[in-house]
Amino acid sequence: MTLDPPTILALTIALAAAAALYLAIEWHSVRESSLLFWASGFATIGVGSTLALLRINGFLMIGIWLANGMLVSAHVLFLLGVARFTQVKLSRAWLLMLVVWFGMLALPADLPWSKAMLGVQSLLVALPTLRASYLLRPHGSSLSIGAVQLRYVLRFHGGFYVVKALSVLIPGALIDLASFKGEIIQISLVEGAMAIMLIALSMTGSERHRREQQIARLAARDPLTALYNRRALELRAPRLLAKVSSTQPGALLLIDIDNFKLVNDLYGHTAGDRLLIGLSELIRSATPQGALSARLGGDEFVILLVNTSTQQIIELGSHLREQFQQRAAQAFTTPAPVTLSIGANLFDQPPASLAAVIELGDTALYETKRGGRDSLQLVDRTGAGGLR
Repeated sequence: MTLDPPTILALTIALAAAAALYLAIEWHSVRESSLLFWASGFATIGVGSTLALLRINGFLMIGIWLANGMLVSAHVLFLLGVARFTQVKLSRAWLLMLVVWFGMLALPADLPWSKAMLGVQSLLVALPTLRASYLLRPHGSSLSIGAVQLRYVLRFHGGFYVVKALSVLIPGALIDLASFKGEIIQISLVEGAMAIMLIALSMTGSERHRREQQIARLAARDPLTALYNRRALELRAPRLLAKVSSTQPGALLLIDIDNFKLVNDLYGHTAGDRLLIGLSELIRSATPQGALSARLGGDEFVILLVNTSTQQIIELGSHLREQFQQRAAQAFTTPAPVTLSIGANLFDQPPASLAAVIELGDTALYETKRGGRDSLQLVDRTGAGGLR
């Protein structure tokens, strides 16, 4: 099978159709809009290539500029997909490219106009392709391997079309787009088929990596409060605890809601969930950068700090207790006040394990509960030592 224009166009149609179908199936599963734009782009390439193939086989009523205009449309769709993938808002001016191109469809397809139109079309393909490559650039090392590959494939593909646009200025260059003749057209068709395959693979890998990251994030979060769950805390705590020293004391605050059962019994579990979410929001806004906060389960929460002090712990605990009691009192009327009990430990040596320091916090929390609740019990295990 020789790689003549009809054969290359047939391969292009097959590749584009396969890419469009696969990305459409992926979109149907995960509803990521970037996949829908990319699938639409490949479908557009498939339709345009089909129109071009029909023209080669004698169906001259199909204008060659329409088929090439669909190539421009496809690359605009690729750009829109990359914009959604990188969460960048594009100017609507990019859509004017389609208006400009389709406004030129009335021009004749003879040889002089063929060269001029090929140059214009090549630039209109290059611009959104290079812009899409640029949109991927600022994300740097946060990109997956697939996204990095996509960036460079788009850059090469866009650069190729810039060279293709400039080639029409070469004296004596044989470019007959209407009949798909000339070396430049032949090279372009081969490059296009290869680019479709590489771009499709890179897009699929990029989106799959994004999905795996999302699944990993969801697995590490408590589904109700969006704080870390216990397993995620256990994975992240050792690195934080290893930083503890005499100059950078660490602390653990174990937080429990007093009379939480009253809210569930009187107002229902949905109200209790709202209270838990409210506390998680307070914890998230009050904890300093670099701290770890998690929901251990039920109405029990934990905050892990490094480079802190007795005064900072007391201020943090007091702030949480005051803000929470105010919120709870405004939202619910209960026979006994809904408050917070906090057991805290301050230490200047890395503990044997997270479980060990949680056990110490649990002891301090028990003392808080036994002392009447709605208070903070701090055990200072640094050189200063003491109970507050």
